[in-house]
Amino acid sequence: MTDALGSIDMPDAEDETRDKKARKGGKRGKKGPLGRLALFYRQIVAELRKVVWPTRNQLTTYTTVVIIFVVIMIALVTVIDYGFQEVIKYVFG
Repeated sequence: MTDALGSIDMPDAEDETRDKKARKGGKRGKKGPLGRLALFYRQIVAELRKVVWPTRNQLTTYTTVVIIFVVIMIALVTVIDYGFQEVIKYVFG
């Protein structure tokens, strides 16, 4: 069985990797702890810039939906709890 580069048993890419020196740690291996921390925070900021933030209208809508859902769930748990309380009172007197 073969692929675009050659045999699966002996891929062509293997020859190229033997010629290069193996680096230890890449970019992180050359920096101290403060350099790695700075890199970490730069990456955090870069990821946060990629986030699609909701508009004020969307945020208001989502917040309203969550609050209504929570109120409904509180009411449901309250009714079930009251029902169990009445059953326990009836059974144990």
